[in-house]
Amino acid sequence: MSPEQAETIALQALGWLIGNDELRDTFMGATGTSVDDLRNRAGEPAFQSSVLSFLTMDDNWVMAFCDSENLKYDQPLMAQYALPGAQMVHWT
Repeated sequence: MSPEQAETIALQALGWLIGNDELRDTFMGATGTSVDDLRNRAGEPAFQSSVLSFLTMDDNWVMAFCDSENLKYDQPLMAQYALPGAQMVHWT
């Protein structure tokens, strides 16, 4: 996956997250993110990675997001790894 594709998925995830009142508030509380951060940092790879990291903490969130965006369920995690500065973890 290219960094550009990863950024697109991250921005889609951010939009989906913002549209979900309960989950948005959970994300903001867990990360200390403010409303201004949601607007001002959306283009930063580190912030995009944090959105994807949060999303991939729960399979139900991943499935709901991917179903709404017609993505395969592995795409958010792959996007997180493809963002600049991210590294894929190899468990073997």
